[in-house]
Amino acid sequence: MRLIRDVDRRIFRVAVPAFFALITEPLMLLADTAVIGHLGTAELGGLAAASVVLGTVVGLCIFLAYGSTAIVARHHGAGDERTALGLAVSSLWLAAGLGVVLGSATAITSGPLADALSSSARVSGFAQDYLVVSALAVPAMLLILAATGAMRGVLDLRTPLVATIVANVLNVVLNVTFVYGFDWGIRGAAFGTVLAQWFAAAWLVSVVVRRARAARAPTRPRTSEIVGAARVGVPLLIRTVTLRASLVLATLVAAGLGDVPLAANQVAGAVVTFLAFGLDAIAIAGQTLTGRTLGAGDAEGTRALTTRMVGWGVATGVLAGILLAVTAPWLPRLFTSDHAVQDALVPALLVVALIQPLSGVVFVLDGVLIGAGDGPYLAWAGLVVLAAYAPLVLAVGWSGAGFTWLWVAYGGFIAARLVTLWRRQRGAAWLVLGATRSAD
Repeated sequence: MRLIRDVDRRIFRVAVPAFFALITEPLMLLADTAVIGHLGTAELGGLAAASVVLGTVVGLCIFLAYGSTAIVARHHGAGDERTALGLAVSSLWLAAGLGVVLGSATAITSGPLADALSSSARVSGFAQDYLVVSALAVPAMLLILAATGAMRGVLDLRTPLVATIVANVLNVVLNVTFVYGFDWGIRGAAFGTVLAQWFAAAWLVSVVVRRARAARAPTRPRTSEIVGAARVGVPLLIRTVTLRASLVLATLVAAGLGDVPLAANQVAGAVVTFLAFGLDAIAIAGQTLTGRTLGAGDAEGTRALTTRMVGWGVATGVLAGILLAVTAPWLPRLFTSDHAVQDALVPALLVVALIQPLSGVVFVLDGVLIGAGDGPYLAWAGLVVLAAYAPLVLAVGWSGAGFTWLWVAYGGFIAARLVTLWRRQRGAAWLVLGATRSAD
């Protein structure tokens, strides 16, 4: 019993601040959704299309956070603070370079992307407006990922929490001011988010650089480490590509169903993202603590942490499902005044509520394997899951089954992920001890 309490304390020291830091990011999307949703259904549809593009661009680079957490945590657990923070700075340089390239590409291709993901010309116009402005925030968002991941690796969860909370409040104030005070419409919401993201990025990067200097770690760009960070991130990039491809497929199918399903999909997606980030708090504990215990050579402790975190994943998933089921009848009203969109959302949200306990386990196991540096397996598993999910979601579009069935298909996606992750954690191939791990 005493051992269990000790494990729980270690988990919650990371998970609790991680939870509040994590939910502030999707709260920015929820704030944009609520502010824009009351402008009109076409504007909300435009945000839906634009959010898929931005979410994909940033989501593909989530390896900046996950990879940074895993490698920094291993060196920190092994007592090598200088190397840990030097690698953290290299991740920042990689994030800055990728951010400039991807932000520019997003702005340049905003027109064709908006057209491809929109249900009408009017929706496409709003999507392009949002994308062009929001592209300015892409470098900031990638810097936030890298800096946050590095801080998790050295068990500093407080700084990202405070920075993201302040940025979120700033985001809401700016959005309301620009959209309704200055009458800038959907562009105003994008401008507000850009400013808030750059504020958080400047804060977090400055903290990482100060700590690196205090540890006498190099802060200038080192090509070998930057390339190394990119190479380590390739498997996680492939994993994320498969996840984002699943979301893009769902958006394309929703767009084919019409303006109302596309708008409803934006709200449902924002809610699911919020829940996912909340459930991911235990997964972040999995990333951080798994990296530290493996770096310290403690395989038995890693197993104990994993077992306990899976239990907490189930518990938090059940709680999330209950809360969503109870609030589903009135929750859509917060995001849209269109009764057709509200009616489409209620049954879909109830389906999502039923899936949450499985999601809790999936996110925990994903975090544990990321923390173990098991990226190659996660990449292959992602491809298998995408192959299983694609026919399900495309069948919804071909059959015209309706919007709710789009989220039933999402349940199949989560179930497929659970099978691949559970199979892996039962073995021992991922339990590699020491400060470094060679690619599989």
